Amino acid sequence: MRVLIVENQPERLAMLVPALEAKGCVVMAILNSARSLDVQVHALKPDVVIIAQDSPDRDTLEHICVMNQDCPRPIVMFTGDGSPESIRAATQAGVTSYVIDGLDPARIRPILDVAISRFEAYQALHGQLEQTRLELSERKLFDQAKALLIKQTGQSEPEVYREMRRAAMDRGIRLVDIARLVLQKTS
Repeated sequence: MRVLIVENQPERLAMLVPALEAKGCVVMAILNSARSLDVQVHALKPDVVIIAQDSPDRDTLEHICVMNQDCPRPIVMFTGDGSPESIRAATQAGVTSYVIDGLDPARIRPILDVAISRFEAYQALHGQLEQTRLELSERKLFDQAKALLIKQTGQSEPEVYREMRRAAMDRGIRLVDIARLVLQKTS
C-alpha cells in the first residue's frame, strides 16, 4: 500500500512511518502541510492519504476538496478534535475516516484498509449515480425529440420511434445521437 503523509510534527512522524513500514506500506512522500496536496496526489497517485493534525483547519479542508475534485483518494485523518463541527467539515471535504486520538501503531493498517474499502464503495455508488443521471438526461432528450417529430409529422409514437431507430442503425449511431440531431435541426 502506497501512502502519502501530511504531518508536521517530527515525534508523530517518528512513530507513524516505522509503524506503516512494519505493516507493509510504502511511504511515498511526507508533506508538512496540505498546501501542495493536490499536486502531490496527482503526481504520486498514492493508495491512501494520511493527515495527522491536532484539529483540521480550514486551509487543510480546502486543499482536500481541491484534491478530491481532480484526483480523489481515500483520506484518513488522525486528530485530537472530536467536535461534531470538525467531524462534519472534514467528512464534507472528503475525509474517508476521521480517527480521534487513535494514532496507535497496531491499529493503523486496519484503519487504512477500512478507509480504502469505504472509499471504493462510495466511488462505486457515485459512479452509478452519475450513470443514472446521464441515462435520465439522454432519455429526456430522446423523449423531447420524439414529441417534436410526432408534432411535426403527425405520426404515432411507435412510428416515430421506428423511424428514429432505423436512422440510428443506418448511421451506426445511438438513438440519443439521432435525438440530438433532430433537436439541433429545429433550434
